[in-house]
Order: sequence, then C-alpha cells, then structure tokens
Amino acid sequence: MLSATLSAVKSLISPRAVPSPAWLATAAVRMKHTLPDLPYDYNALEPYISADIMKLHHKKHHNTYVTNLNVAQEKLSEAEAKNDINSIISLQPSLRFNGGGHINHSIFWEVLSPNGGGEPDGDLMHCIKRDFGSYDEMKKELTASAVTVQGSGWAWLGFNPVSGRLRVSACANQDPLEATTGLVPLFGIDVWEHAYYLQYKNVRPDYVGAIFNVANWENVARRLSEAKLAA
Repeated sequence: MLSATLSAVKSLISPRAVPSPAWLATAAVRMKHTLPDLPYDYNALEPYISADIMKLHHKKHHNTYVTNLNVAQEKLSEAEAKNDINSIISLQPSLRFNGGGHINHSIFWEVLSPNGGGEPDGDLMHCIKRDFGSYDEMKKELTASAVTVQGSGWAWLGFNPVSGRLRVSACANQDPLEATTGLVPLFGIDVWEHAYYLQYKNVRPDYVGAIFNVANWENVARRLSEAKLAA
C-alpha cells in the first residue's frame, strides 16, 4: 500500500521540477519542504513587477503553499500508517494544489531575472524557430495562452520528451505542467491575480507583455538541455 501511495503522489507532482528537497522521503524520515530564497531582491524586477507584488507573492502566497503541502504530507503519512485509504484519497486534491503551487512558483522565480529580456539564442532559439517558425510567433502563442486562461492558472512553454518538440500549454489553478500534460516546464507565466493585480489591476495583457522584459532565457535554455538529456 505504501509504495502504491507514493507512486500515486509522484504521478501528481513531478520531482524533476523541484529545485530543492525530494518530493517524497521514506515513511520513517520525511523531509519538510521549505520556501526557496529569491535569486534577486524584491525590487529587482521593477518597473515590470513591483517590489510590493514580489513580497506578497513570495512571502505570503508561495509560503502558504509550502506550509499547506507539509501539513498534507504529514496527514498522508498518518493515513498510510493506518492504511486509511479514504483519507489517502481525500488528501490528493490538497497535495495537487499545494504541491503544484510549490513546484510552479519555484520555477517561476528562476525563469525571471533583472538581467533578462531580449531574445534567447543557441539551441533554445533553434528549437523555437523549428517548432514555432520564429521567436515572435512563440511569444504570440504563449501570450495568447496566458491572456485567455479563464480564472486562475498558468501558461507554459514546455518540452515534450516523446516528440522532442516545444509546445505551449495552459494549466488551471496550480496544476503542475508535467504531471498534468507530460510536458517538462521550461518557462511559465503565472496569471493568478495575486501575481499582477496590485500593479496592473485587471489588465492582464499588460502584465503578460511585461514578463518578457525579465525573462531569464539562460535559465530556460538550461532547463531545455536538462530535459533533453533526461528524455
């Protein structure tokens, strides 16, 4: 039962996307997830993303996902010890939502940079041109995907390990891209209102357009290289 439960949780949340502790430790020793530090100051992405938004987004929202994920995994351990299948099943939505929130935001901070913007180069640009025709076409498709997400969610540039191609995809709420679609996340745009409302109000297209000015294409290129090696 324990091995089956661990496999079920792993299928919801991809360990490849997490930059720090492994998703699941053993039943005897389960590691706590922690809020990762930002690789830059809260005001470093201004004027495109304000310091107030970054503080709220990182210290409050992401931290809440981490806290709730740890609580859910503790409850999962207790349910597994009791062989309580009903509780194990009932915990899956919380694991998916909070685990996805932790995965998605851990990636998000790293694919943004105060030294970002411009256009990618090297193999990443080659793949973009091959699969979309041009960087502008990729940007147009990714932007449209982000702007048209209904309610809250994410738009992603991902890598398909089966076809070896890049694809744009959107996920609702905090659903993690890889566990949901099989695509390896390379670059994500958070379109939950907490990511932009303090600065951009309800004008989501302006926020989405601004994101490309701080896109960390070097980090995205490394993610692509790692995804290709793992495919």
